[in-house]
Amino acid sequence: MPLHKHVVTQVEQGTRLDVLLSGLEGVASRSAAVKLIEQGDVTLNEQTVTKKHIVVAGDRITYRLEPPQPLGLIAEQIPLDIRYEDADLIVLSKQAGLVCHPAHGHESGTLVNALIAHCGYGNLAQLQGDDRPGIVHRLDKDTSGLMLVAKTDEAGLLLQDGIRSKAIDRRYLALVHGPIASDTGLIDAPLARGTTDRQRMVVSDAPTSKPSVTTFSVLERFEAGRFDDGFTLIECKLFTGRTHQIRVHLDYINHPCVGDPLYGSSNRPKAQLGLDRQFLHSYKLEFTHPLTGEELLFTDPLPADLQAALAQIESKSLARGKQQ
Repeated sequence: MPLHKHVVTQVEQGTRLDVLLSGLEGVASRSAAVKLIEQGDVTLNEQTVTKKHIVVAGDRITYRLEPPQPLGLIAEQIPLDIRYEDADLIVLSKQAGLVCHPAHGHESGTLVNALIAHCGYGNLAQLQGDDRPGIVHRLDKDTSGLMLVAKTDEAGLLLQDGIRSKAIDRRYLALVHGPIASDTGLIDAPLARGTTDRQRMVVSDAPTSKPSVTTFSVLERFEAGRFDDGFTLIECKLFTGRTHQIRVHLDYINHPCVGDPLYGSSNRPKAQLGLDRQFLHSYKLEFTHPLTGEELLFTDPLPADLQAALAQIESKSLARGKQQ
């Protein structure tokens, strides 16, 4: 929650704390001031005191205010699969079909709405804007798996720094069309929003494009069948976090994700293994807790629909690749 500070002046000396606080920025009334004091959101010279405390000139008042919640951003009881939670952050597994934050066409029913119901709007970091509380990074609507959520601005800033510096290791499992010959690869291709279809991202050298780097290692290959060209199961690692990055990069090297409705080919439906969403899952997250220093590692098994797709081609498995 936003932190406010005030130094008591000579004119204000001799006033009760709750009376003085009620006249400070963001405090709507004396009852609101009393509530802040009683719930421990006010300190005087870094100490908690009662509402009746008489202030003197030079006293340092620090108080926290819950940020105003944007109109229309409501709490919704949407199930959350939380794997870890403390006072600073949450690690959760996002289900496929859940949009991360409200946007045009998805004004409600998002992860943000669920987080507000779970934590309260004021107990989530506000770094990404007041309509995206808690958001540190995003997963596409139909990409499942592990995500970080920040409960405080301090944790959010440090987590964002960790993502930028590559200190937070994020790994994904993807099943792609066709055989990938090399065991490892690096895709370094800048991305920009498409000019004809604004929903699509494209590899581009336009001035608006942003550097984008993905590496991958082959975990398993599957031989071709009657309705497909074979498949490759890979582990992807993000070095940048652009919209649709893995999906666009894999399509760029002619190995789109199985089931991808936006970047994959849909003219051979049986090759999609019954999927109507991309086979892409954030399965591993490893990082140092930014405030406690604890080393944290989380893994998340494939959800049922992706397991079922993989089971269909299990008998076609070839020699396994080398996991990095």
